[in-house]
Amino acid sequence: MTATEQALSRIRVAALAAADKLAQQIVAFDVSEQLAITDAFLLASAGNDRQVRAIVDEIEDKLREVDAKPIRREGHKDGRWVLLDYGDVVVHVQHEEERAFYALERLWSDCPAIELPAEARGER
Repeated sequence: MTATEQALSRIRVAALAAADKLAQQIVAFDVSEQLAITDAFLLASAGNDRQVRAIVDEIEDKLREVDAKPIRREGHKDGRWVLLDYGDVVVHVQHEEERAFYALERLWSDCPAIELPAEARGER
């Protein structure tokens, strides 16, 4: 099984929204083979708490425009690691320090990477 087209579309929207707020190291993984609870993860990082929250707010706004609302939202108050759960997609926006420490990419490195739009990869 692979991520649904809806999940892939949401990942693209979220990645572009994160890039618009200057998120760094934006990557996505298709975790549908390993996890029954979601199809895809998006990871992004920022240099400070305020930017983490700005990225999260932009992702929520852009996903709301495509009728996606988070089921759960954790960590927004602290702004160090915010998790947005949309059911088929889970978005992690982390402060650079948390990103380096927890190294989620390493945990999911066996999963296929999801190709992101050039703008989300810093190519304009």
